[in-house]
Amino acid sequence: MSRVLVTGSAGRLGRSVVTTLAAAGHEVIGVDNAPGTPVEAAAVLPADLTDTGQAFEVIARFRPESVIHLAAIATPFSRPESVIYKVNTQLAFNICEASVALGVESVVVASSPTVIGYGAPRGWAPSYLPIDEDHPVRPWNAYNLSKVAAEQTMKAFAEAGTTKLAAIRPCFVIPPEEWAGAPTQSGHTVTERLDRPELGGVSLFNYVDSRDASDMVAVLVEALPDLPNGEVFFAGATDALARKPLAELLPQVVPGTEPFAAGLTGTAPAFSTTKAERLLGWQAKRSWRTELKES
Repeated sequence: MSRVLVTGSAGRLGRSVVTTLAAAGHEVIGVDNAPGTPVEAAAVLPADLTDTGQAFEVIARFRPESVIHLAAIATPFSRPESVIYKVNTQLAFNICEASVALGVESVVVASSPTVIGYGAPRGWAPSYLPIDEDHPVRPWNAYNLSKVAAEQTMKAFAEAGTTKLAAIRPCFVIPPEEWAGAPTQSGHTVTERLDRPELGGVSLFNYVDSRDASDMVAVLVEALPDLPNGEVFFAGATDALARKPLAELLPQVVPGTEPFAAGLTGTAPAFSTTKAERLLGWQAKRSWRTELKES
């Protein structure tokens, strides 16, 4: 197949991406300063990709056909705001610049649904539901602002050369161990998020199994040559991480959603993946109803 370089290869999503791409026959190179990159990676290199020289050196050393850029400070407010913005934007710029300059064929950059702006302290309401890629972005903290910048960086480099680029917005990523009770990135378990709607409600009950998101990455790598350059895709489950319909729950936890939530009947999620279904033929296969191991 091809050589694919994955930054953030030891992360919640990165681990599944490495495993999925390797199973598809790709030679996968992991780049991460933290331990935990799966053994399926052909090589793992620790590197500070916020350093432009190191980013170029890594790409030049391995000469991948594709780069999947997942490395980031992934949790809002986990570091000083200035650090989160500086690190995440520098990572995205360096990887895109080095990839385009060195002739990488395709690049996928990880963004986030948080660019929509939910959870803003002065209040937030959607323009419509379900939310798709055309919905306005309203960043209000360093993390989601850095992800808007990463998307715009990707689009700028899509205009600058022959490399094909795209961004994905993975919903709240849940790897297999978290279905079995390990804490999620918010510190709560999946069961706690289901039992306490105020926990999942701030993010509109969005989620995606890490393996489903990784399947999208694999499909996107193959499809990029035939797609318009600079596309953005949501990656989410086909249902909400909620025990009750969002038509009932959303107005309770997110004031201002009343006019739109009524259309989210049954198990329907607040985020649409219609674009990925249409352009990539991708749809999430896993649900909390099939994966969660409740005690």
